Amino acid sequence: MKKYHATILVVEDDPNDQMLIERAFRKIGVTDPIQIVGSGSEAIAYMMGEGKYRDRQKYAYPTFIMTDLKMPRGDGFAVLEFLKGNPQWKVIPTIVLSASADLDDIRTSYMLGVSSYHVKPHSHDELRNLLQVINAYWMTCQVPEVDSTGKQLVTDSVGKLGERFEQEEDPGGSKPEKE
Repeated sequence: MKKYHATILVVEDDPNDQMLIERAFRKIGVTDPIQIVGSGSEAIAYMMGEGKYRDRQKYAYPTFIMTDLKMPRGDGFAVLEFLKGNPQWKVIPTIVLSASADLDDIRTSYMLGVSSYHVKPHSHDELRNLLQVINAYWMTCQVPEVDSTGKQLVTDSVGKLGERFEQEEDPGGSKPEKE
């Protein structure tokens, strides 16, 4: 398996689910930072580096996001809309982990760019097994390279197929810097 700087952002309002998700990730061997926020609005503040999330050494850009859908103060759809609207962040692997098996929720999530959608399992073992599969899958995928704070690195696409696509600006309005 390849190794890259990884920070997992879990967006979940239920404190019990927060604890179970983090515990399951740790049991399967995830040692990377896991940041947990309790609402969609808090997740957006995290991404923007606002308030206590300004310290990117402590709150690195996430390289993987897992969000619930139905939460007060900004639901998972708000998180997905936000990510889709920001070129630097819409490439972050994002998974919905929700109690909802509603077909409209699933369809809307994919329309908003989610990488995959999973219904929350009913037992701790099932949750651990699901997160094991998800983690193993993403550890085999090629993803955009990031620096130690999780910020995407600029690539040089001159003379390559990707040359026709301009490097996107970050939300602060400047092109990402090379590490």
